[in-house]
Amino acid sequence: MNAHLPPVDTAVTAELVAALTPRLRKRLDAGVAKVAGRPAVRDGDVVRVAVDDDTDLELHAPAGVVASADAIRCGCLLAPDCLHRAAAASAAPVADPAQSAPAAPAEPPTTDPAQPPNADTTAPPTTDPAQPPAATAAPRAQGPAEPSDTDPAQPPPAAPRPSPTAPPPSSAVPQPAPGTATPEQRAAAVDLRDAAAAVLEAGTDGAGAVVQAELLRAAHTARLAGLPRAAGRAVSVVTALRAARSADPAYRLTDLAAALRDVLATAHRLPDAVGQELSALRGSVRQPYTPNGSLRLYGLFSEPVLTATGYAGAVTWTADATGTLYTVSDVAPGGAGRATGAADRGVRIGDTTLTHRELSRAGLVVSGATVSPTGRLGAGAGVRAVRASGAAWHAEPLDRLWAVPVAEQVSRALTTDQDLLFLDVTLTGTVREAAGECLLADCAGLTLRLAAAHDDPALPHRDNLRLLADAPGARLRLVARLTPAPFPRALLLAVSHPTDPGARVDLGLDRLRRADLPAPVPPAAVPAPDIDEAPVHLLRRRVHQAASGGRRVLAFPGGGAADGPRLRRQGLATAGELLDALHAAATDRGRDPFGRLLPADAGRFARAWLAAAVYTEEIDRALCAAAWGARAQGPATR
Repeated sequence: MNAHLPPVDTAVTAELVAALTPRLRKRLDAGVAKVAGRPAVRDGDVVRVAVDDDTDLELHAPAGVVASADAIRCGCLLAPDCLHRAAAASAAPVADPAQSAPAAPAEPPTTDPAQPPNADTTAPPTTDPAQPPAATAAPRAQGPAEPSDTDPAQPPPAAPRPSPTAPPPSSAVPQPAPGTATPEQRAAAVDLRDAAAAVLEAGTDGAGAVVQAELLRAAHTARLAGLPRAAGRAVSVVTALRAARSADPAYRLTDLAAALRDVLATAHRLPDAVGQELSALRGSVRQPYTPNGSLRLYGLFSEPVLTATGYAGAVTWTADATGTLYTVSDVAPGGAGRATGAADRGVRIGDTTLTHRELSRAGLVVSGATVSPTGRLGAGAGVRAVRASGAAWHAEPLDRLWAVPVAEQVSRALTTDQDLLFLDVTLTGTVREAAGECLLADCAGLTLRLAAAHDDPALPHRDNLRLLADAPGARLRLVARLTPAPFPRALLLAVSHPTDPGARVDLGLDRLRRADLPAPVPPAAVPAPDIDEAPVHLLRRRVHQAASGGRRVLAFPGGGAADGPRLRRQGLATAGELLDALHAAATDRGRDPFGRLLPADAGRFARAWLAAAVYTEEIDRALCAAAWGARAQGPATR
């Protein structure tokens, strides 16, 4: 993916790839790699790419997004039926649908940390669609998320597989039976299921631009049919695939597996879903903002946002006197430079001149406040805000956040959208994981692993973690984001200053110095955690291998034959059965009367993989709750 190219709408990419001849489709991935490696020059709303000495590509993005196929122009002799236009669309970032969707009734601007500042969309909810959604949690501010898809303010097309760029008909939207999916939504779910199954069949290496375009076409159809949540997760799959194929350091296999699971689970459950479950599976197009009167807020911390989809900025977390969390954000298209620089920009609320860095340590009085269900503060014309005094973490009212028992905080994080933890710890050492070094800390008698929240070298997370590792025995108050695992683990976001408890350090924005560290104090001996006693990792590993390498990775003779019996011996009979079913679906290949292998049943393999992925997620939550001494009450709503 070439981050210097303007974002391209999903329908544009799907149309250009679909128009290619079979011969050109075979050459598309090589064309994408060539275009992605060429420099891009911006001239106003036009971005030019010199493919070679004689051929220039032009991408016209008058609103910041390439919204039609005609907006990509090529100077080669075969244009417009050439390979270059489809390659450019496939090499560019996927557009946030909020930027290219038709206008909708005005709403207060959202402050979603992964949305452009003026977008009014919301990230699609990430409730596990294979389970009934739990009760709605109390409003809170949500952490960074992928840019979401939105439903245009147009009725869905009547045909189940419309042309990607055909405008929706002007007739009224057909009304389904109360509480059931529309025929268009059912057809869109089938498209999503087939396209996601093709991705799972191929794996990251095989899911080239053609497979990605088919999933983008399915996402566009789902958006028109009123399924913004599924459409957004499908776009997340494409983004993760492109990051994997380009060796992007921001790529995470767990993110790809989670997005694939969500798309398949939504497609699987939607035809039979009713009521609240159906509403959760459809997702919401726009965040409803409601008046909330006046608020007295106290800054907690700021964190940088740097997404794989090309958005960057900062989010500042605040709390009121009751401990309810709210966020203010500034996120727009950009890279690591914008993520580090946004902290010194003024916050986008009222007439305040506070920067995000200042707000994280100060306070804010807001009148005429509008708040989304997830605690995002609106920045409409009627909102007024002025600076006020802040509060230290050890002073009221912020101190009450750390007074909540740890087990109660973890239970809340596992069952609601509120995944922040407020902990008092003593550093005890370090431990090495596959992704890098983690801090070990004693937290209320538990051995906690604290990992860096982001690995991008432009952000100081990892450097600060290494410095804190040289301060064993230091007692810190911190804010972290829970990571479900069979042992206590969290991502470190902010800490009290090691030598000045009244100050705080935002680990993604501020850089610690060695002079900030206290003299090392030998900590009390803390036993190393005994992790993975229940070998769920055997099933999780196969789920991730399939998402990365495709079905063929699990089809090798003898691969993982002993894992199923081992899971059963450990009392995980269901996990063993799911693993055996996954291997059986991967290796099942019939033969025709001449002895030739028939195509694999991609649908059966996708269903077996989905069952294993959903089970793994739920048992991870249960083991995480047990490790923290918390209760896991039903499926997570995140």
